[in-house]
Amino acid sequence: MPNLTLYHASPSRSSIVLWMLEELGEPYDIKLLRLSEGQHLKPDYLAINPMGKVPALKHGDTVITEVAAICTYLADEFPARKLNIPVGSPRRGVYLKWMFYGPSCLEPAIIDRASPRKEEARRGMLGWGDFDSVMNVLAKAASDARPYLMGEQFTAADVVIGSGLRWGTMFKLIPERKEFADYVARLNERPAAKRAQEKDKAMASS
Repeated sequence: MPNLTLYHASPSRSSIVLWMLEELGEPYDIKLLRLSEGQHLKPDYLAINPMGKVPALKHGDTVITEVAAICTYLADEFPARKLNIPVGSPRRGVYLKWMFYGPSCLEPAIIDRASPRKEEARRGMLGWGDFDSVMNVLAKAASDARPYLMGEQFTAADVVIGSGLRWGTMFKLIPERKEFADYVARLNERPAAKRAQEKDKAMASS
């Protein structure tokens, strides 16, 4: 029986972790939750994640929630897959920046832009600053990727940032920039990304 279990809704933010697990190559189980039926708000799941959100990952007796935390955990817990930059490397700081840029800057900037306020918020109140700055920083990173954010090594940071850019591009929530299109196209060609997308499609239609 696999030691990893993903509590998943298809498709949702937990699709990011599904891709991460496919990159990891370790056996895992999926507990599929139907958000439309409120299964994520039932007591048995709230005992796992009191926030009533997906994803949640169970590894043995350890439960991890929040996408970036799960991806960071998996990359560090299975170092042989080389999906992390290990502790002690001077490159780890940049890697961690990208791991948390996704949920702390990219996603909130997109959501804030998609749900306009009556009055513009003061820049200093927003953890991401402003939408254009977030996009410009990401465009430079995507342009500099050779071919990935950390150079030749594909890491969990590409899963987190790449998923955000792929989602933003799909729903036309971010500017159409060649840098984004080229970077996302490279990620979409990864076999693990293709497997995750196929599994998501099958689960969504089941």
